[in-house]
Amino acid sequence: MEDRRDPQMTDREWRMFTQLLRLHCGLECGPETRPALEHRIARRVRELEIESFAAYHYFIRQASGAEELARLIEETISGESHFFRDRGQLDALVQQILAENLEERRADGGNPLSIWSAGCAGGEEPYSVVMLALESELVPGTDFKIFASDISRGVLARARRGSYRETSLRETEPALRQRYFHERDGLWQISDAVRENVDFVDLNFLDPGQLASIPSVDVVLCRDASARLTSDSRQRLIETFWDKLRPGGHLFLGRSESLVGVSTSFELRRLNDESVYRKPSPGLGLGTPRHGRAEAGLSGDAPKADR
Repeated sequence: MEDRRDPQMTDREWRMFTQLLRLHCGLECGPETRPALEHRIARRVRELEIESFAAYHYFIRQASGAEELARLIEETISGESHFFRDRGQLDALVQQILAENLEERRADGGNPLSIWSAGCAGGEEPYSVVMLALESELVPGTDFKIFASDISRGVLARARRGSYRETSLRETEPALRQRYFHERDGLWQISDAVRENVDFVDLNFLDPGQLASIPSVDVVLCRDASARLTSDSRQRLIETFWDKLRPGGHLFLGRSESLVGVSTSFELRRLNDESVYRKPSPGLGLGTPRHGRAEAGLSGDAPKADR
């Protein structure tokens, strides 16, 4: 009988692959990730009938292996998501931030509030924002516009299709499910009224050329997408968000994330029970936001200057 067990990767080979992922997309692959990543690489070595890990590493470093490298990155960083994850944050965005200047924007014909969903994976996050905005009678294109980015073209293709398994809708209220989805071939297809209001773009956070094409925005959603980045890559990412946010703009991180030790440039703002970061702007009068240093003082950590 043929032995189907995965070949064992040497420590040197492991370092080769983790260095490649770190340099290409800033991904930090700790020892706890080794079994799963090694299994994925071994499977692809078998499927492509490549003779060794070293040969596969050489292949994905070449221009001809770019698609295979993208596939490996996708399998490494892809995480499970679902609609309306951490609903309180999304409600704060729609019901408070979007509503704050709504009347003023409509009265003077101002531009719609722009939202960037960074690291959007299968599109559940930006589509959730659109659905909640529609429920609040906001008008896409007039009151807000949203675009979403991810490094993986594969997951973006799935996001554009807008077809999801039942597990992705596990926190979707029956009324929203009925209004914005229909079942087809065992999957749930999101309605065109939602899908057509999100623009998707493939983007590597570490590519200055690609980042140059990103416009200034009012809101950045990057909830847990930076959790597995190296500290240097995360620093660069937060600096990018600072540069892209307009004064008074807001940054949403995951509930377990903070800017302690990363940045002291943002103000910390409370919206109901949610904490979001804001790029300061004189005269906004939004209460008494706490500076990043105040948050750092609560944790006992000393933040680094980032600018």
